[in-house]
Formats: sequence, C-alpha cells, structure tokens
Amino acid sequence: MPAFLNFNCSKTIDCKQGAVRAVRYNVDGSYCMSCGSDKKIKLWNPVSGLLLKTYGGHADEVTDVAGSCDSSYIVSASLDKSIIYWDVATGAPVRRLRSHAGGVRCVCFNEDSSIAISGGRDNAIMCWDIRTRRLDPVQVMKEAKDCITAVLTNDHKIFASSLDGCVRHYDIRIGELTCDEVGQPITYLAQTRDEQCLLAGCQDNALRLLDCESGGLLSEYKGHKSADFHIECGILANDAHLVSGSSEGDAYVWDLLEAKVLQRIRISDNGGVVHSLATHPKRQEMLFARRRDMYVFSTDLQIEEEQL
Repeated sequence: MPAFLNFNCSKTIDCKQGAVRAVRYNVDGSYCMSCGSDKKIKLWNPVSGLLLKTYGGHADEVTDVAGSCDSSYIVSASLDKSIIYWDVATGAPVRRLRSHAGGVRCVCFNEDSSIAISGGRDNAIMCWDIRTRRLDPVQVMKEAKDCITAVLTNDHKIFASSLDGCVRHYDIRIGELTCDEVGQPITYLAQTRDEQCLLAGCQDNALRLLDCESGGLLSEYKGHKSADFHIECGILANDAHLVSGSSEGDAYVWDLLEAKVLQRIRISDNGGVVHSLATHPKRQEMLFARRRDMYVFSTDLQIEEEQL
C-alpha cells in the first residue's frame, strides 16, 4: 500500500435538499444516503450520482441516518425529537419512535440490526428494539452532561461521545460503564475496523486516537480547523489512514502511525464547512458534505479499476 494516497473528486452531486447535514454509506458501500435540512433523506448511487429514492416524514432537519446489515431498512434521526425506521424499497416509514426530550443528533444499528441506538441533545442515549411493536426504549443511559454527538456499537459494547469531553463505553454483557475523559468537547467518534482504537474529533482542532481497552491516548492529529462546528472524522478501510473535514472548505488525510498529513483535499475554492463525511467500508473512497453538495472522492488507482 503506498504511503501517499492521491484522492481526486470522481463525482459531485447537488442533493437539492437544502443544506446537507450528513452523508453515509450503506453496509457494503454500494449506496449512499444524504440527510437534508429539507427534512428528507435521499438514497443515491455514488458511482453514477443517480437518485434512487427519497424518504420524507420528519418534521424538522434530519441529522443522521444508518443502514441495516441487509440494506433493507434505514433508521434516521431528526431535530423533531424522533427516530424513524424506514423500509428502503417502499420508502414508507415502518415505525416512528419518540422519547427524546430534545433533537436527536446521531443514530446507529447494532450488528444484526435488531436494536437502534440514538443519542440526543437531551444528553441521553436510548436503545430501541425495532423488531417488536414496542414504542418506548428498552434502555436509557443518562450519564452524559452535554449533547451526545456520536454513537457506535460492536457485538458487546456501545460507545458514545459527548460535548462534555468524555467517551463512554457501555459494556452490555456485564452492565458496566467506563468513562474516558478527553478534556475537550468531542464532535465525532469513529472506530478502526479491528475494533482496537477509537478516533475522537475534538473542538480544539485535533483528532485523538484512543486505545479501546485502556482508554489511553495513542496519538494526536492536527492541521485542520474545526472552529465551533461539529466536524466529522473517519478511518479508511485499510485502517492505515484517517480523514477529517474542516471549517475552511477542505479535508485532511493523515497517516495513522506517523500522524503526518498525507494530503490536503481542496473540496471547494469558495470555502464552506466540510462538516460531514463517510469512508467506504471496503475501498479507498470517501463522501464529503459541503453546503448543498455531496462529493465522492477516490484514489487514482480506484478510478482506474472502475474504468476497466
């Protein structure tokens, strides 16, 4: 794998849904989703830029979306304080879940997509059994002292980041909470594919790599500007490179081990905050959101392979 990766824009998509609040891949990266300030979610083919489906039903801006393990359902979070569980094929909302006292910031599925986990501005994390008709959460965690900015899960743990500067690990098997204090407001959280490390995007213009088991700080990554925005970060499929958006219209790619900037990706010369991003689960490919557009970036090698 070359140490230097040259990412180029392979597709720019005008989402036509006001400001794009979040961009996400589905489980295998064959589709992507955009969340808009127009209260809708759109499903796209990232290679052709074709709009496949629009999902409308929220009463306020959509902040996050996640696809199920078989890509037949999606779950979305909104500032209208609700979570909606959608049927991908029909575009119909299967279930609307309300229990948060404030806007919902983030949402994810567990590994077999039987539980949806949401985090909100009410400082609460809620777990929802979406396969039953139960409309109230099966569990509520209220340990955070500020807004929940990201939730992640693996087979036995839930990870949550908050603006209170902590990453919380909820071990579901033994019912234990571990709290790692970073000391800076955390705007996003990502996990390496090998589940050994967590990457926390912080509001002091730094990314911090944390050890999942000990909570120790492994490395820091700097170069980008986050200002007061909720800037997302990600880890590329090979676990060797990190990426973050920036408040100045560009994105940065770092080498995970050496912590040096490999590429500054200029998304736009007109500025605009590059606040949301998604890394492809298998390929060297990324999505970025800026204003009303979604950008697909691939390495030169990836573009050549697709042309063949």
